Amino acid sequence: MNKLIKSMAITAAASSMVLASSAMAFEQKIAVVNVQEAISQIPQAAALMQALETEFKDEKAVIEQLQKDLTFEDENLKRNGSLMSEKEKKELQTKMAGLYQQYQVKVKEFQQKVAQRKNQETNKLLALVTQSVDNIAAKEDFDLVLSGQAVVFAKPATDITSKVVEQVSKIK
Repeated sequence: MNKLIKSMAITAAASSMVLASSAMAFEQKIAVVNVQEAISQIPQAAALMQALETEFKDEKAVIEQLQKDLTFEDENLKRNGSLMSEKEKKELQTKMAGLYQQYQVKVKEFQQKVAQRKNQETNKLLALVTQSVDNIAAKEDFDLVLSGQAVVFAKPATDITSKVVEQVSKIK
């Protein structure tokens, strides 16, 4: 057991020396970019959200109307339920169940459509950000660009997120 621990320690030390010597042999120019932050800051993202809002406003209005209808019928049942016959109550409850089922179907379809469109458009924005990162990396001669989410610490000078936002913002 002791031999195993000693050999592991020697291996770790040797690996550290090899890595240290290779790092000293050449200095890499490294940058960090926070892609999510860049996407959220570019003006195209706000335009995207506005476009999606406009695109789905009619479907959203239908869902809101169904919700209002359900609320109205529920209040009607609570308010007038004691005055209704059993047959009228049953009919109203059946109508409400149908409205609720329609509402659920519409909401689910709406959420799926919005998510799909949002993913499509976000992928377009991601492509713009990626292209910008590539341009900046080539222009400033970076050897490596890391995602900000994968980095625990980086000096602010290595963060190129603002440069990416600036460059993508210029694209119409």
